[in-house]
Amino acid sequence: MTVLAEGFRVRLRDDVVYADGGRLLVGGSPVRAVRLGDRARSLLDGGGLTVEDAATARLARRLLDGNLANPVLDEVEVPLTDLTVVVPVHDRTEQLARCLAALVPLPVIVVDDASERPHLVAEVAHRHGVRVHRLTTNVGPAGARNAGLRLVRTPLVAFVDSDVTIDAARLLDLARHCTDPHVALVGPQVIGKVRSERPRWFERYDAAASSLDLGATGGVVRPGAAVGWLPSACLVGRTDLLTGEPGGGIGGFEDGWRVAEDVDLVWRLVDAGHVVRYDPDVRADHDVRGTVRTWLGRKFFYGTGGADLAARHGDKVAPAVLSPTMALSGWALLQRRWWSLPVAAVAGAATARNLAPHLPVEDGRHAVAARLAAKGTGWAVRQEAGLLLRHWWPLAALAAPFSRQVRRALFSAVAVDMVVFLRERTGVDPLTALAARRLDDLAYGSGLWWGAIRHRSPRCLLPRRPGTTRADGRGEVSATAGRGRRRAARSS
Repeated sequence: MTVLAEGFRVRLRDDVVYADGGRLLVGGSPVRAVRLGDRARSLLDGGGLTVEDAATARLARRLLDGNLANPVLDEVEVPLTDLTVVVPVHDRTEQLARCLAALVPLPVIVVDDASERPHLVAEVAHRHGVRVHRLTTNVGPAGARNAGLRLVRTPLVAFVDSDVTIDAARLLDLARHCTDPHVALVGPQVIGKVRSERPRWFERYDAAASSLDLGATGGVVRPGAAVGWLPSACLVGRTDLLTGEPGGGIGGFEDGWRVAEDVDLVWRLVDAGHVVRYDPDVRADHDVRGTVRTWLGRKFFYGTGGADLAARHGDKVAPAVLSPTMALSGWALLQRRWWSLPVAAVAGAATARNLAPHLPVEDGRHAVAARLAAKGTGWAVRQEAGLLLRHWWPLAALAAPFSRQVRRALFSAVAVDMVVFLRERTGVDPLTALAARRLDDLAYGSGLWWGAIRHRSPRCLLPRRPGTTRADGRGEVSATAGRGRRRAARSS
């Protein structure tokens, strides 16, 4: 088993809570509690840890894998010769030119996915001194990336879409994560970029809340975590683990998939025992869509991938993860009735009572359990709001004229969604955000339902209980009892 090298440094995340006199760390994603021995406590004095021997390597690994700590990579350098960039393109020469100009001096392979005007693609590539590999049949982004991957001879590979702008220095910053031998893939925060001089309302919204923007909190990526996938618009990974070579490779992206291929890649890597990380300290710009039709069409298209993911990965794609108690608590709060708080309080107390015996803590066990239960209640409200407004909106729309409870819950869900959105995103006014969010939800939810109908399976629409994740209906993939879960990621 590979271990972290001596000198590798980690630092506890700012959102980690200390309990039981510093002997217990509570945090991570999914939420977990880790008990520290006396030596571990002394090593972590100040919040940082440097690997010095096998014991410190095990502790650092435990903290990293639990999303309780992040690596410190300021002094790590990756040579240019270790990284090759693969850029799939189908026409879009103006965007390609901008993309290639930013990547100098990294070696680049442009994969022309059967462009209608291949000579223009070749001209742009020649002007920037990069290699072109032309496909005679359009295979889609996943197949084009795989075609480029097979030509890479460096230990690391980056995939950068032609409508993405990121410079060589930032890609090398991402590549530093691969000094951790367990890391197979890492992605940056992908920010929507408006190119027009006078941005229209949907462009302003997409710049503030792109479907590819996974937020400002980094960490380990896996199903059920705060970040459950990475967009293929910009990724850096280990070539040998992606190509399917002996020793653990997974064969790259799924050929033929034109949506959700990035989610599938991440989940297959995780299933194979590899680590995937998200680093929002590194940013890439992604051009926003130029018309309302293409903007909403892309949202709908993303939604259709949910059924494909459910067919391969089962319950990992669940739009929400809720215990019956937390579901009751969330629904009660969305009703905003006189009995809502008492019901939520009783449900929270029951959850805390169930959690307490499983916590590795002596002093303050019930206080820690209560804090976790309160956090779980908050996530329950957010998840149920998302179900009503996004994943289940057709059912909610049908029920609303006949049910006062559904109407009340819908109004509450909109309020919750807007409060969270305006707190986490900037650059768009509340009225624009309100209209754009609802259109975003309607388009994505419609695509999700269309995919479910096409596959004749509602699996991508069904929430699941915490504790088990089943893939393909054949067996348990992972189990996490008594831990808070964030809602499943949407495909892209």
